[in-house]
Amino acid sequence: MCEVEEERGGAGAPDSFQRLWTPHRMAYIKGEGKPTGAGPEDGCPFCEIPKMDDVEGLIVARGDVVFVVLNLYPYNSGHLMVVPYRHIADYTELDPAETAELAEFTKRSLTALRKASGAQGFNVGLNLGGVAGAGIAAHLHQHIVPRWGGDTNFMPVIGHTKVLPQLLRDTRQLLADAWPKG
Repeated sequence: MCEVEEERGGAGAPDSFQRLWTPHRMAYIKGEGKPTGAGPEDGCPFCEIPKMDDVEGLIVARGDVVFVVLNLYPYNSGHLMVVPYRHIADYTELDPAETAELAEFTKRSLTALRKASGAQGFNVGLNLGGVAGAGIAAHLHQHIVPRWGGDTNFMPVIGHTKVLPQLLRDTRQLLADAWPKG
């Protein structure tokens, strides 16, 4: 058991494991803030975020019909989502302007992430429907996850924990500053 845990009186039987406490993840695990229904009035965070200022909402960029926001529970540092303002669930519901701007803001997100973080690759995609992994299935959002060689290590594999080296607000500012102008 590490000295800090011993000093604080630790809980449970002493063992050789170090603990990395991530209490902020409990909100995600418990589903706090998750919409209660399918409508925009049912607590949809993607409908609420655009009403906030950019720093509070972790918004990197705003367009006419979509916005780019940092994922509050990221897979990697800089994990962005491109989200239409309109509350729709399926890609086929996008109108032509939404489709075009979602694609353009995906390209700009890739450019900003490369400039700000030196990302070497990306996972880009949509999870349509709860059975496909969508945490908020009622409001379409496209994920852009930056990747680097060796970014998979023992923490997520063994510990089911991601270590993020930067506060989300700092990451948001870095990406907003790197955002390419239209």
